[in-house]
Amino acid sequence: MSAAHKRRPSSPLSIQYITGVYLPSALLLAVTAFVKKEWIPFAAILAAGLGAWTVYSNRKILQTERCDPALTTSTEVKKVLKPDVYQEFPLKEKTVLSHNVAIYRFSLPSPSNILGLPIGQHMSIAASIAGQPKEVVRSYTPISSDEDHGFFDLLIKSYPTGNISKHIASLSIGQTLKVKGPKGAMVYTPGLVRHFGMIAGGTGITPMLQIIRAIVRGRPRNGGRDTTKVDLIFANVNQEDILMREDLDRLAEEDEGFRVYYVLNNPPQKWGGGVGFCTPDMIKVWMDLCPLFFMLLLSVMEFGLGCMLMCYPGPPPPPATDIKILICGPPPMVSAMKKATESLGYEKPKPVSKLADQVFCF
Repeated sequence: MSAAHKRRPSSPLSIQYITGVYLPSALLLAVTAFVKKEWIPFAAILAAGLGAWTVYSNRKILQTERCDPALTTSTEVKKVLKPDVYQEFPLKEKTVLSHNVAIYRFSLPSPSNILGLPIGQHMSIAASIAGQPKEVVRSYTPISSDEDHGFFDLLIKSYPTGNISKHIASLSIGQTLKVKGPKGAMVYTPGLVRHFGMIAGGTGITPMLQIIRAIVRGRPRNGGRDTTKVDLIFANVNQEDILMREDLDRLAEEDEGFRVYYVLNNPPQKWGGGVGFCTPDMIKVWMDLCPLFFMLLLSVMEFGLGCMLMCYPGPPPPPATDIKILICGPPPMVSAMKKATESLGYEKPKPVSKLADQVFCF
């Protein structure tokens, strides 16, 4: 229900009528009497006419809204995305995270607007790139959500061969980006599954982060009913490549239903996470065969006795009908993880994932 509808008067003695009709009418009559008493009848007729029209109009609108509840829906919050039409949004702010990674904030038409992107879905970004015969289109998932009004945020890692990522990195404040959506088969709602196992690589963290944040926002402690558990394996080449690590670590620390395990190809010394490529054996170890004793022993060997007090993160869950595996990352990794999950007993991933699939690839 809109704020305007909440304030609409429904009684002749409503404060809106007193301040908007009766007092102005009395003031009109008083001023008229002071200026020229002979004009009072005309002023009274004018005040009565305007007051009657105001009362009639408000009652008519109120009656219409009661007959059609859809009209009482707030028009102040507008979803701006259009699935079939590209729109241009200006770059408002750029937050540099590293030499090739930044968060780009784009403005919506109004500060009260929301993007209108369901949790789990993505949008298309298009650009004309020099040397390309036609417009280049790629899919991206914002790290912001419809909880954020007036803007949306994109986490972009600029690759030497990445047409759209380089294009976005070249934008100056005020320049625009062409966007349309929503797109995608994944639409997350609380209770969709009991447990998510997520495997992400590089910028493939963005759809995972969007879902994780939505789940945490919906926890009972935050007034919701979402009890979905989430285990995330996040694979990268180097430690500095781990995107949004502070956010992920904070979420894992604050929420006992979310755990994250980092895997690096080139780990630093005293690295406590996984090493190498994410393989079926690694997934299986962190899924079924990693007893508490082994985890504590590993922590002690790497970091000392103090780490025994830490909550060590876990792996994707074992196959079950109320469990879903989500995969997002570079194509070679996605292909390898499809084979890995199938070898571990999950349903064979389909070429194009659907919401009902046990293994869903973005």
